[in-house]
Amino acid sequence: MNNNKLDKEEQEMLDAYEAGEFSSTLTPERKKFLEESARQALKKDKKISIRISGRDLTAIQRKALQEGVPYQTLVASIIHKYVSGSLYDTSANRNVNPEN
Repeated sequence: MNNNKLDKEEQEMLDAYEAGEFSSTLTPERKKFLEESARQALKKDKKISIRISGRDLTAIQRKALQEGVPYQTLVASIIHKYVSGSLYDTSANRNVNPEN
């Protein structure tokens, strides 16, 4: 059971949703655009060659095995997450002001 308290506006939205008062505004054209965008984002059309330490490669392969994916897929996922901004160093202090 959810013990979260909803304010009046949140409760009204929940009631409307549960009453089926919401409907999708996704047009067929927008859906097609989003599907194609996703396809392009996931397309792997370039190869790269990198040198990494044997220790790092072994660690990546071990992690990939734990995740049940090929290690190349894991590496590609890590790179994608990093360049898209969803992967970052959590041990770094992001609130540091370089001017101080």
